[in-house]
Amino acid sequence: MEQPIRILIVEDNVIIADDMQSMLEEIGYEIVDNVIVYEQAEEVLKTQHVDLVLIDIILASDKTGIDLGKHIRENYDIPFIFVTSNSDRATVENAKTVKPNGYLVKPFEQQDLYTSIEIALSNFTRSDKSTAAVVENEEDVPMSNTVLKDSIFVKKQHLYYRIQFSDIRFIKADNVYLEVNTVDKKFLVRSPLKDYLEKLPKNKFYRAHKSYIVNVDHIDAINSKDIMIKDTLIPISKDFKEFIISAMNS
Repeated sequence: MEQPIRILIVEDNVIIADDMQSMLEEIGYEIVDNVIVYEQAEEVLKTQHVDLVLIDIILASDKTGIDLGKHIRENYDIPFIFVTSNSDRATVENAKTVKPNGYLVKPFEQQDLYTSIEIALSNFTRSDKSTAAVVENEEDVPMSNTVLKDSIFVKKQHLYYRIQFSDIRFIKADNVYLEVNTVDKKFLVRSPLKDYLEKLPKNKFYRAHKSYIVNVDHIDAINSKDIMIKDTLIPISKDFKEFIISAMNS
């Protein structure tokens, strides 16, 4: 199922923080929490699911936003953006040491905030491999998607949505596109089938045929030539047939 991007705001100016939250919710993001000090942010990250963090560099605590950025980089696999009034050389150089995924200088408009978040999400991956573009139809402009440990971010209209790997039923190669079939939607991905397979969990997704990747958890039936997923009959290779039969008998 699609879920909105979940954002944590770490900003000690309550007026600015509330304004940011209103901007973000208007766009369609979900605010996990809105906190003012390092320790509160640390607790939220420990107990809540967060996709991205917006961090003021100067906080109402001994530890700064840069300290928080370092904590995130060392302990979590998520992007963060510094949001600050300071754009002097020393602050920027100090901020660069923790490799933020963005740097936004106050004051800013809603569009600036949106653009910074989208670029941070589109560039952030768990590996250095390039990711494929996900679009709803061939006329859409391809956008990067981002792979996380249990899901992939899919571009839809002007937002990225999280698609759980478990919701992907099968993927079919169709010329230069891949047709990604989930439990409730269908997306087109501009990518070779082999490259896309590398982005998926290896214990669930297998190349069942030269033109298909399947999620084995969604297989409903099998015969000597095909498998059935929901109402779709999918051809299988000899190797995949032997693999499935072996798995069934183990």
